[in-house]
Amino acid sequence: MANHKSALKRIRSNEAKRLRNKYQHKTTRNAVRKLRGMTDKNEASELFKSVASMLDKLAKNNVIHKKKAGNLKSGLQVMINAL
Repeated sequence: MANHKSALKRIRSNEAKRLRNKYQHKTTRNAVRKLRGMTDKNEASELFKSVASMLDKLAKNNVIHKKKAGNLKSGLQVMINAL
C-alpha cells in the first residue's frame, strides 16, 4: 500500500483515467464496427468523419498507437470507397 499522500492521489487519478480510456476505446470500437456494417456510401462517409476524429483522439492520448489509428482509418476509407 502507498505511504505518501501523493501516491494515494496518483492511484485514484490513474483509476479514473483508466476507466475514461476504457470507455472511450470501447465506444470507438463499437463505432468502427457499426461503420463496417454499413451499406450506404453517403451515411458511411458521414459517420467516418466522427470515427476518424475518435481514433485521432485515442492516438493523441496514447490509448492506441498512432499507426494503429492510421491503419484503421485507411482501411475504413478503402471500405467506404468500395461501396
